[in-house]
Amino acid sequence: MRLYELGYYIRKARLARGMTQDELATAAGLSRTTINQLENGVFPDLGMNKAQAVLEHLGLELRVEPASRRRTDFLRMAAASASRSFRERLADKELVRGLLSGAVPRNRRPHFRALLEDVPAAVLKGLVQELGKWTSAERVERNLLRLKKELL
Repeated sequence: MRLYELGYYIRKARLARGMTQDELATAAGLSRTTINQLENGVFPDLGMNKAQAVLEHLGLELRVEPASRRRTDFLRMAAASASRSFRERLADKELVRGLLSGAVPRNRRPHFRALLEDVPAAVLKGLVQELGKWTSAERVERNLLRLKKELL
């Protein structure tokens, strides 16, 4: 499970319980900003103790299961394609963070240019749909368009 997927399930469970981000943060001993970033898939790192504290207050548990390899992984395909001409690879989490936040670190701008110029439209469409399972696909599309204007 990727961090943005975890954030989706946390938001869904929090809303089902009628809790605010602030209430969950207080109960889990975290800041509201941390909960917000976690739910939006842009929190850079979350330790197991913090994740467990949040999940316990929502009646959720984290499980380890074998990864399913049957579906197409558009995220990995896009990250690999965007990295093809570079020595340093664009990590999946860097791609997700850029598409969810609309902000790209300076050292990854060439990778995102390659993504926008070279990656087939079908892969980009699949990427938007994949990320759209855990956030709004419209949000991802908006950020892609904004990045295209900014980088090309």
